[in-house]
Parts: sequence; structure tokens; C-alpha cells
Amino acid sequence: MSFDNKDKSVNTKNPRYSKLTIGVCPDQWGVWFPDDPKQIDPDVAMSEMAEAGFEVLETGPYGYFPKDPKELQRWVDERGMRVVAGTGWGILHKEEAWADTEKTFRAIGETHAALGAEYIVHLPPLYRDDKTWEFTDDRVLSPDAWNLYVNNANRLGKMMKEDYGLTMVLHPHGDSHIETPDEIARIFDATDPEYVSFCLDTGHIVYGGGDPVELCRKYPERIGYVHIKAFDESLVEEAHEKDWPFGEAVAKGASVRPPAGLPPMDTFIEALADLDKPLYVICEQDMYPVEDHSFPKQNAIKMREYLASLGLGQA
Repeated sequence: MSFDNKDKSVNTKNPRYSKLTIGVCPDQWGVWFPDDPKQIDPDVAMSEMAEAGFEVLETGPYGYFPKDPKELQRWVDERGMRVVAGTGWGILHKEEAWADTEKTFRAIGETHAALGAEYIVHLPPLYRDDKTWEFTDDRVLSPDAWNLYVNNANRLGKMMKEDYGLTMVLHPHGDSHIETPDEIARIFDATDPEYVSFCLDTGHIVYGGGDPVELCRKYPERIGYVHIKAFDESLVEEAHEKDWPFGEAVAKGASVRPPAGLPPMDTFIEALADLDKPLYVICEQDMYPVEDHSFPKQNAIKMREYLASLGLGQA
């Protein structure tokens, strides 16, 4: 097994794109859960990420890769990679859930701070189960639940910054309470920018009816981190017309590899360059479960090379 140690994460040939750093996370390999028999072995996945030319890593569901920081450091060192972010699910709008959310994020914070990571991605819990697609929560939050969501987002962001040196970014998601343009704007208006940044996930913004390029232009100061992926416009429209669960839309092929789907990546990468600030841009493609485990590597190589042709990283 050999890894290409040439750093392809930054475009060093064109200064316009030199502040954008491309990376990868387990979602690009069809991983949604810390442990699931349908998912690819984590050791194989990380090796394939390195073989595909990625150096920068977001670790994805906490527990998929080793939780022990020394063991995780050994894994990434062996592959010439570095960890820049971790992710976690945590309920913010229910008072009784705070203790578990705090415990989860402290564990993730300890692991990732030890590796020199910079960000922690807060993934919102969905109101429909990822596997059964059954409703598990209210589709619309009550005013009290919304206020608690905002207050706990600020609380969690402050904790991550002050105790672990990590910037927390809230992540929009299909079938969550941060999905539509109005919900995203409401979050920006209500949260403290000192403690709460935003993960601009192009796929989920498209799925929620928004425009990632417009977000870049309207809220440049709130965007701190990026997940880059594409969704098929016609399947997104059908999903909302028929009220499919997000997982069903993915199962039907809604998440696609650019240049297919939206947003148009050339326009979006130009919008990121216009922000003129350092950003990690992490490749994703929702495809759980992946039946052919040989597929993600070649698919990711094609995606990375296509994005490089637009200025993001090197081919």
C-alpha cells in the first residue's frame, strides 16, 4: 500500500484560491454512523482517502475512527494526513438532553484538541430517524424549544472555544430544524457570532431550497467552514413534493458527484474565493449504504480532480 505524500490540498499556483484547503470526511465513503455493518471498514476507508490524494481529514461520526487521540494520531501519521475537525450530534432544544450533549462534545473536544484540530461540526438531530425514517420529534419547534436551541448553541460554542480551543460550526441538514433559508437566517440573527460559526454544506442548502452562492454573498462573516457536495435538482423537488424522508431521497440517488447537480461548482468556488479568507472545504457525497465498497475511492478521485480543475486544490 502506498500513499502519495505530495500535498494536493491547496492550490499553490493561483493566489486567488490559495486560502481554500480541500479535505475529505467519511461521508464521502458512505459513512453515517460510528458503527454499522453496511459501512466500509474504517482502516480501509482512511487508507483509501490517502490513496485518493487527500491529506486533510474531518473525522466524521465520533467512534468510527479511534477515539483515543494517540491511536488516531498514529492512524493519520501513517497515512500522511492531518485532522482539522471532528463532528458530533447533540440535542440542543430539550433541557433534559443537555447533559448527554455536553458529555458527547467534551469527549470529542478532548480527542480533537489533542490532535491540533481547529473545528467541531455540530450536526443537528433529525426529526425523522436515519434508518427507519419514522418521525422522532416535532417538525417545527415551539417558541420555547427554539429559544433553548439558540441558548444552548451559544453555550456549546463557548464551551468548545474556551475549554478546547475549537470553533463550533452549526451544520444545516435535511429533515432538521436548520434546513431552509429562513431557518438559517433565523439562526444567524439569534446566535452569538463569537461562539457560533456556520458550516456551509452546499448539498443540504440545495436540499432545503437555498442557494449556497447567495449565502456566501449575504453572510460572508458567518461562514467558517464548508462541506462541498451536490444534489440532483429534480430528485430534490420530487422529495419535497412527496415528503420523502431525507434518507429515502439519498437512497434514490439525490446526492450526486459534481459536475452533476447543484450548485454549479465553478460559480460556488468563485464565491468562496471572493470571501478571501482561510476555509477548509471538505468533500462529501451522501450515499449510505454503499453496496459496492470499491466505488467510493474512484468516485472521490474523480470529484477531487474535477474540483481541482476549478481551482480548489491540486489534481
